[in-house]
Amino acid sequence: MHSTSPESTQRTLRFMALAAFASMASMRVCDPMLPALSQEFNVSTGDASAVIAAFAVAYGVLQLFYGPLGDRLGKTRVVLGATSACAFFSAITALAPNLTALVVSRAAMGASAAGIIPLCMAWIGDQVPYEQRQETLAGLMVATVSGMMAGQWFGGFAVEALGWRVAFAVLAFLFATAATLLWRQVNASTPGVGSASQSSAPFSLAAYLANTRQLLAMPRVRWVLTVVTIEGALAFGTLAFVPSRMVEGYGLSAAAAGGVMVLYGIGGLVYSLFARRWLALLGEHGLALLGASAIATGLLLLAWSPSVAWAVAGCFAAGLGFYMLHNTLQTQATQMAPQARGMAVTLFACLLFLGQSAGVFLMALSVDRGWLVPVFTAAAVGVIALGVVISRSLRQRSAAA
Repeated sequence: MHSTSPESTQRTLRFMALAAFASMASMRVCDPMLPALSQEFNVSTGDASAVIAAFAVAYGVLQLFYGPLGDRLGKTRVVLGATSACAFFSAITALAPNLTALVVSRAAMGASAAGIIPLCMAWIGDQVPYEQRQETLAGLMVATVSGMMAGQWFGGFAVEALGWRVAFAVLAFLFATAATLLWRQVNASTPGVGSASQSSAPFSLAAYLANTRQLLAMPRVRWVLTVVTIEGALAFGTLAFVPSRMVEGYGLSAAAAGGVMVLYGIGGLVYSLFARRWLALLGEHGLALLGASAIATGLLLLAWSPSVAWAVAGCFAAGLGFYMLHNTLQTQATQMAPQARGMAVTLFACLLFLGQSAGVFLMALSVDRGWLVPVFTAAAVGVIALGVVISRSLRQRSAAA
């Protein structure tokens, strides 16, 4: 853990939070656009969801690149480069002439955004003691959740009022602003701020693969990566189709569906505000189980409620529960391999978004066949089972410690 001035650390954290806000907004901005994109490009909603899956796959795979790069060059510098690339590719996405070009440019956005949030988490792991880390990560979560809410709402609003291309132009400006602020901070900081380790040795694929094998040989690493992959498929994969459920199941407009999705993010903000109290009251194992229960409740309400009001409540419950569960897993990820934290955390993010991609793929098949309700129900059952497994494991680890 490196010694930096509190003022410099706080400034870096604020600028990283802005980049993380834009990253999450770009990740979720297409969710409420799917019905409109399917109409504009004359494809099914499932086919249009490729714009979400392409982002998630690229985001997940590129984690394998950014992890060692962050450990080697410094996490703030890599976040700066990734944020700058996001600004460029967001502008390119706004000009996409057809669905194929849109999917490719979204993949490029995902590949660039992959270097932001996970390395911000790893940077916090370097700078913040474990006892304060979940609270600090919850603070970063305020930015990411706010970005998710803004992206989902603005994506729907842009479709209705401005055109979907405007949403990506606005994102390009936001990324450019964050990159400029980070660039000034990196230049003003002392060498080594935000980096866990920096090496002048040339990159070696053999060494990288050997380090990865060493990480995967650790039981705790394998456990965290396995559960986050399942979480990504069950919770994140279903999230992408909640606006479609609101549009097709309850007759809401794209803008209204995007507005409803804000409640998912508000659930996350509520969690971040009370994270310290709930953690002290329930412990990590209790928080994970309660979070899984809330996600399952939300999915069941979205699947079966005849009333839009209950479906809206389900969206809030799912958001609150997801961030209870996911923040607990994030904290575990920052500590599962402290000697290679950048690589470990980005492996975590890689598996999360590969799991999400699998979930989106299965959901795309279900929505085109009218199976969305039973698949939401199955996901709810799966999340409950996952929460029980995670809670028991954390309880056993706490007792052993």
